[in-house]
Amino acid sequence: MLQKIDHLGIAVRSIAEARTFYEKVLGLPCEGEETVASQNVKTAFFAVGEVHIELLEPTSEESPIAKFLDKNGEGIHHVAFKTDDIEGQIKQAREGGCRLIHEIPIQGAGGKLVAFLHPKSTHGVLMEFCSKK
Repeated sequence: MLQKIDHLGIAVRSIAEARTFYEKVLGLPCEGEETVASQNVKTAFFAVGEVHIELLEPTSEESPIAKFLDKNGEGIHHVAFKTDDIEGQIKQAREGGCRLIHEIPIQGAGGKLVAFLHPKSTHGVLMEFCSKK
């Protein structure tokens, strides 16, 4: 079962530059940065109540984030939903006819398991399920 929106992923060209806005303009302290080698991305998280903002910076031209930035520029990349049963959510999405990017959860930032749903099946929005291991 989906529990809440966990985070909004925002693609940026530079976390160092974007941090200034989030910290100085919005007054949100960065909770930490992390590199997720499997996704060729560097992340930074900011809490807004119970929801987080995840900045995503590509670490390689092969990164899905680099490709997104080339096509769309900076901006909202995905909406992530917290679940306590990621395998069950994947199964429900598959059985509902959704095109999946990940049939099996993969390692994401913050030690979470994640799985993405293809935006062609979600009315144009890249969606992610995430759960603690």
